[in-house]
Amino acid sequence: MTQAPIPPAAKRATLSLKVGAHRRPMTGHPWVYSNEIEMTAAAKALAPGSIVRLCAHDGRPLGTVMFNPRPLISARFLSREPDLTVDRAWLARRLEGARALRDLLYGAPYYRLVHAEADGLPGLVIDRFGPAVVVQLNTAGMDRLSDELVAALSEVTGAETVVLRNDSSARALEGLEQYMRLAQGSLDGPVTVEENGARFFADLREGQKTGWFYDQRDNRAAVARLAGGARVLDLYCFSGGFSVPAAMAGATVLAVDRSVPALDLATMAAAANGVAGRCEFRRAEVFEELETLAAAGERFDIVIADPPAFVKLRKDLPQGQRAYRKLARLTAALVRPGGFLFLASCSYNMAADDFAQQTARGLNDARREGRILRNAGAGADHPVHPALPESAYLKSVLLQLD
Repeated sequence: MTQAPIPPAAKRATLSLKVGAHRRPMTGHPWVYSNEIEMTAAAKALAPGSIVRLCAHDGRPLGTVMFNPRPLISARFLSREPDLTVDRAWLARRLEGARALRDLLYGAPYYRLVHAEADGLPGLVIDRFGPAVVVQLNTAGMDRLSDELVAALSEVTGAETVVLRNDSSARALEGLEQYMRLAQGSLDGPVTVEENGARFFADLREGQKTGWFYDQRDNRAAVARLAGGARVLDLYCFSGGFSVPAAMAGATVLAVDRSVPALDLATMAAAANGVAGRCEFRRAEVFEELETLAAAGERFDIVIADPPAFVKLRKDLPQGQRAYRKLARLTAALVRPGGFLFLASCSYNMAADDFAQQTARGLNDARREGRILRNAGAGADHPVHPALPESAYLKSVLLQLD
């Protein structure tokens, strides 16, 4: 798809806020909502994703934003500089800053390279897998910059393969089509992931999200430290991110998932790390398997449950709350006295205090008591914008149960 050239700052359109609507943006918030903007005929006529100058109602310049009149979040700040030049060089500078931070944190090129607003690139997600990168363009503004972005990405990272995984539901809100395509290089089968001294495999074309979940890196290490000699149950095991490190620490692991491709990748990872004999990967629906294991009187030293989002939309919250409570109840029942339970939620619409409350209710339903050892979110390669604390989507809790 041929993209329209990015207009220079001198020819940039100007967007005005309504009276009083400048206060929140001036406190550092990176979003502007549609009901805060003077939606004139000229504003509505702007192409989705246009880069424009944002001004207060009295004409004071506030910065440079990406604008899309369609969604509720209509403008996203790129900079507080109103005449910012947005081009390949600017994108490369932002990417270089993100790369330098991750290399300092992790050393090896296996991490989330860009995490949207927190890295100054709203709506953009990039995961790095050595010489391959996966890009998600979740806003119309980033979508319009995709050609320049791919070029800048190759310049900064030396990426040989660039995969555009633009199949996120967030794109529908922006009026964008969903697709996956190879923007650069070649891709023959799964790629290698290195994490916490282990080797895994990710399917960048068909795997969930970008093919791997770097956000749980620190939590996987925390659980593995408890796993020596343990009997472990890993639910929603995906590609073995929790299972394999636990087995490498000396555990015997029963890992459950309903996805055959994910289980195949987990099996490959267990073999690659020399722990195939310590891992059993079982295809099953998790809630059904929990009932079966309980009926058989099974008990485990560690139970891990890292499910996909139970609350995809705000309207799903009541049903999702019940699901998290039920999951806590059923998993707690399988933990031996003195054992450990790790639960997680990646539901953006599930607040941390709500997740904690449903977990506590589930434990009470199971008549189990214990103590919280660790509450944690995503790893440092998933930073949070200071004015968007609600974007800290991942919640997890590690407990010891009596």
